[in-house]
Amino acid sequence: MKRSPPLLYLVFAVALLVAGGVGYHLYQKSRATPHWTGDGVETLPAFEFTDIDGDLRRSDEWRGRVLVVNFWATWCPPCRSEMPRFIDFQEKYGDRGLQFVAIAIDDPDLVRDFHDVYGINFPTLIGDTKAIELANRLGNRFDSLPFTAIFDRDGRTRYIQAGEISEQLLKERLLPLL
Repeated sequence: MKRSPPLLYLVFAVALLVAGGVGYHLYQKSRATPHWTGDGVETLPAFEFTDIDGDLRRSDEWRGRVLVVNFWATWCPPCRSEMPRFIDFQEKYGDRGLQFVAIAIDDPDLVRDFHDVYGINFPTLIGDTKAIELANRLGNRFDSLPFTAIFDRDGRTRYIQAGEISEQLLKERLLPLL
């Protein structure tokens, strides 16, 4: 029986390690917390989606407010984890001009159930492929969920992040805008 040369095994092992390293790097990069770097648009583009009640909602209805647009899904653990933070911030700072808007890229029935169970106190919109396109325009290069974009009262992009947002980061990014 002929044996494969040890060099062939070594080359194969190195190739696996390199591929694993590249994959891990891309995974970590997608979980990173990038700030606004100019990768997306500089101002909030107009958008419209239906909410969980079937009513059409347009981005211009939140003009003049500090707007947090969050792309999420019910099946996404970090999305579920950050949602109570958003509810808390909306309750605490909504009267100071803060407005969260969630755009779910998910089954509408599951989103309605989630909305009711969590007691979400801000508009929850149902996204589709246009929501994914909007997230990409805002700088979501890896189609990550959750993905959040923060806009000042003039609609200028002030911060974007792929991945879960901490309470501390929300305070740092939102409170100066209010």
